[in-house]
Amino acid sequence: MEIKFNASLEKQSVAKAFLILDRNFPEEISLNENETAYLERQLEEQNLVAINRYNELILIVSGDNSRIYNQFLEQCRKSGNEISAILRKEKIGQIDLVISKDEPDGTFAMAEGLALGSYQFLKYRSPGSRMPWSLTQINFIGSDISADRLDRLTTLVEAVFMARDLVNEPASHLNSLQLAENFESMGKSSGFETEIFHKEKIKALNMGGLLAVNQGSIDPPTFSVLKWEPADARNKKPIVLVGKGVVYDTGGLSLKPTKDSMDYMKCDMAGGAVVAAVIYYAAKCRLPLNVIALVPSTDNRPDGNAYAPGDVIVMHSGQTVEVLNTDAEGRLLLADALSYAKKFTPQLVIDVATLTGSASMAIGHHGIVAMGNAEEAVFTALKQSGQKVYERMVEFPLWEEYGESIKSDIADLKNIGAREAGAITAGKFLENFTDYPWIHLDVAGPAFLHKADHYRTRGGTASGVRLLIDFLNQLI
Repeated sequence: MEIKFNASLEKQSVAKAFLILDRNFPEEISLNENETAYLERQLEEQNLVAINRYNELILIVSGDNSRIYNQFLEQCRKSGNEISAILRKEKIGQIDLVISKDEPDGTFAMAEGLALGSYQFLKYRSPGSRMPWSLTQINFIGSDISADRLDRLTTLVEAVFMARDLVNEPASHLNSLQLAENFESMGKSSGFETEIFHKEKIKALNMGGLLAVNQGSIDPPTFSVLKWEPADARNKKPIVLVGKGVVYDTGGLSLKPTKDSMDYMKCDMAGGAVVAAVIYYAAKCRLPLNVIALVPSTDNRPDGNAYAPGDVIVMHSGQTVEVLNTDAEGRLLLADALSYAKKFTPQLVIDVATLTGSASMAIGHHGIVAMGNAEEAVFTALKQSGQKVYERMVEFPLWEEYGESIKSDIADLKNIGAREAGAITAGKFLENFTDYPWIHLDVAGPAFLHKADHYRTRGGTASGVRLLIDFLNQLI
């Protein structure tokens, strides 16, 4: 779906929304005495009030920016999502947002929540079915609206929607080849360069982790290299983003149960979708940064030739890994990508993956588990971005003792450790394939939701896209 953003000085829609602070009603609201009295009563119990004049819908959001500012912005996003529900009920397809003179950032946050909460995945609805309501346009009404800010918000929403669409796409329509084709299309429309390695090239690179996971598939693997390298880049060494691209995960021979597990494993390529969406934003907004994204991709199935518990595989790095659980597959193909990233002599590598159920069990869907060896200043900047956009991070330790759990008797490493601290031992495994500043983001909890969490809609959420976009913008 597509939502257009427009700047105007005059009314465009029958629906108009205002953000107010401290119960100060601007003149533009133009309420009569009865409406004002009704509004004041309603604001005693709720922070969003709708006044329906039949030929005009007035929506007033009351905000409090006197406390923690990031929480204020998040509340504005949630209020925007509530507005989308009202528009859906009233079947109104566009809305005017009057820029608050006291709090323009709050109005933009409200627009962000309104747009993101209006997302729908309708690709497979039959032509004869009754199509649901869609939001088509958000108009900013005000005299001082930055065209650049409007463009960046537009591209941010596009990037999130692209990632959500990819995650919501069923495996029947998105194998590793089709995922790579989507990346090529994104590159053509935004300006980043795309190079796709196919099976023969992957074999030549000795990417044993990716090849092992692919053994049970009838579809070949791909390894996508996405590059945004502008002439005015401020970083000589690139920032490399690595995304897990398992388009469907049965668990392989270590088969997952179907209910509440395998049945939504089309989302196991969410990390790949996130990093592709971020580089789309970087290219479309012409960010002066060298950014590279790597996405190793396959599905993980239990065919007759599938890799098996007890196998030993040779990785791209030359290290050997004893496979004890074929459902711990994501770390194998990520390890090959992290090893390959060394060729770019990166300034920083960030990988994004739906890697472990342990991460989800630890903090649920409210945040992202992070760990790595990058300097504390880098973690701090990333955490600040997480707080700002409310894709918050919890840093887990990578103490050397956790490495004991993944030592193998017959190989350099084994691909799974003890049940305790499973998210950390997975990260500790990945650390063995890095020799540069690196951060691992496990998005297993927030990447795919079974019911909406405000503007994080049901299904794919694109968690990590807004976090990394804000982080990159900090570096400019």
